[in-house]
Parts: sequence; C-alpha cells; structure tokens
Amino acid sequence: MLKLGSHCSMKAPDYLLGSVQEALSYGATALMVYTGAPQNSRRTALDKLNIEAAHKLMAENNIEKQDLIIHAPYLINLANTKKQATFDSGIELLQIEIQRSIGFGAKYMVLHPGAHVSAGVELGIESIVKGLDIVNQDNNELIIALETMAGKGTEIGRSFEEIAEIISKVKKPEMLGVCLDTCHIHDAGYDVSDFDQVLEEFDAIIGLDKLSVIHVNDSKNIKGAKKDRHANIGDGEIGFDILQYIVHHPKLAHLAKILETPYIDDKPPYKEEIIALKNI
Repeated sequence: MLKLGSHCSMKAPDYLLGSVQEALSYGATALMVYTGAPQNSRRTALDKLNIEAAHKLMAENNIEKQDLIIHAPYLINLANTKKQATFDSGIELLQIEIQRSIGFGAKYMVLHPGAHVSAGVELGIESIVKGLDIVNQDNNELIIALETMAGKGTEIGRSFEEIAEIISKVKKPEMLGVCLDTCHIHDAGYDVSDFDQVLEEFDAIIGLDKLSVIHVNDSKNIKGAKKDRHANIGDGEIGFDILQYIVHHPKLAHLAKILETPYIDDKPPYKEEIIALKNI
C-alpha cells in the first residue's frame, strides 16, 4: 500500500483523533502532526489528546503507527552556540517532545538540525551532536529524523555530508534517521530530475537504511536557489512527473511520504494532490 499523506492540524476538542479524521478525509494513508504549536512551548496534556481513539481509527483504516509522523517545533536550534539560553531551552523542549512523541505511539520525529548563526558549520555540528547526545541519553524508542535543508541562511543539513557527519559523531547513531525533503534538496542544488542518482549518492554518503521519512514538495525556486519556498505539486520547478516517480519509487515503498504544500485560497490541497499522485 502506498503510504502517502500530509501535515494535519491538531486542535481542540478532538486533537489527535481530529488529525486522523482530517487525514482520512484526504484519502491519506499517513499523516504528520505537531504535538503542540510549533512556535511556542505550551502543550496540552497527553491524556486530553484522544490518542487511544486516534489509534483505533488508524487501525480501522490500515494506517500504521509508524506512519504517524511527529514534527519537532521550530523553536529548537541545537546548533546555536552564540546564546546558551537558546541551546538550553531547545534541549528542554526536545526532551519533552521526545516523551510526547512516544506517548503518541510514533516511531519518527522530524527535526531541523539547526542554524549556526555565523559561528561556522563545524561549531554548529559539534553543538548539534552535543545536544542530540543529551536528549538521546535515555531515549531508546523514538528515531529523530534529521531533515535535509535548503541551505537558507546558516542552516546546517544542506548537504548529505553534513548530516552524515552528525550521525557519525553521536553516541547513539541508531537513534537517528533522515527526513528527505524534495523541495529542500532541490533548493540545495541536488538534481532531483535524476532521482536514482540522488538516492545512490545518499546511500553512499549516509546509507539508505537511515532514510526514515519523505517530505514531498514542489519548489518555487530554481535548483540551487537555497530559498526553501514550497510549491504545490506540479506547479513548481521540480514538476509533477518527477514527484510522482519519487512517491512510487520501490526503494521508498516502506516509508511515509508527507505533503507540506501551500494552501490554495485558504483551503488544503491535499485531497486533490494525493489523488493525482496515486494515479499512475
């Protein structure tokens, strides 16, 4: 079965149950949520989020728990060595998010590696490694999937080599994976029109066994623009045919593919995009 879905909202009163209902309304077989608002640290207690009812509805509709993906909040920046308070608060919030994600029954949480804010890539990577070692010290359940980034500003993770370096330096590499974002790697300069070659390069540098989640997005930018502006499927520089090829790639069949495309006229486009991508 094709594992294809989108980001879904999670709000009162139905919370996670409502997220699953939203996903099903799109014809999705996977979904991604935040455990709370991505721009702040306020969180609703797990026992109020209808998690058990959500799992029941998922099971009734053949959505596996591993295809419920959590995205970490944007507030977290483990690469920041300029402000200790930013690093410390990121650690605290990430530790909370790990426990919440486990409470959601999730297997994967997507995390932006961070931005070095002018300190340099190597110092940023050292800081990310330090932070991941702290939060994973007692984590033996949740895989943190480092997201490939577009290279905007001082983002770390714009190349497979940077992500591979992080994985190679942490104490528990088995607790790390990778989220491959099609818009981001395109904007970072990878030629996704030759996606088989991109996968070969990924395998050689990181290893396909580390690939955990796919973000399926078109891009408003030319290859290598380093801007990170998502476009709707088929409306951007990557194009429908390439994204459909990626979605149906046999080496990715076991992975959840998550759409993060822009709303159209204030409405989610996911139902139409999922139908289009499913048809081959």
